[in-house]
Amino acid sequence: MQKQKHGSSKKLNQLQQRIDFIKAIDALKDVQRKAYLLSESRFENSAEHSWAVATFALTLADYAKSGVDINRVIHMLLLHDIVEVDAGVTFCYDDKGHEDKAEREQAAADRIFGLLPEPQAKEFRAIWDEFEAEESDTAQFAAALDRMIPLIHNLNTSGRAWKENSVSYAQIFSKNKKIERACPSLWDYVHSRIQQAVTDGWIPESSICGAQLGTV
Repeated sequence: MQKQKHGSSKKLNQLQQRIDFIKAIDALKDVQRKAYLLSESRFENSAEHSWAVATFALTLADYAKSGVDINRVIHMLLLHDIVEVDAGVTFCYDDKGHEDKAEREQAAADRIFGLLPEPQAKEFRAIWDEFEAEESDTAQFAAALDRMIPLIHNLNTSGRAWKENSVSYAQIFSKNKKIERACPSLWDYVHSRIQQAVTDGWIPESSICGAQLGTV
């Protein structure tokens, strides 16, 4: 009987740990990004972004290379920005902000995933670490979709966030070219539209800094 009570107490404690984790990540709904909703009514939050990019992965599963684990991709994308609860959002084109980004996010991962019971804490952290490393084909596909979603937002809001933050073609190209290693056809799609955005004046010609389109 004593052993049964101990087992029940342990399960209850683990349940509470999981609920504490869910309570902690609810704060992701208050973390504002620099991407507008397609309605342009407001900025999206990080919870919305995570949901959208995970759904994107489910929708574009057939674009992944053979061997990519789409189920794991979805797990990565649901978990990848949880650290922003503590670390905040680092704008993609903010070089200064990226100087201590890894340090801030590692500390956040330690705390937030540490709320979970073992072995779940270790499992979730391993998924997050794999995404951050971008070494496996699975992580590279997840990262490609994570980069692609903000491009789609800008390309469907006349480049509004790009304009407001004076983002150059060179920055957009260099930060997003990695999409190509995961899926060349997705990169071809977004790159052609980025070039059209230059033509349409959403990205000033002067921001290309003399480089030819597509060769930065």
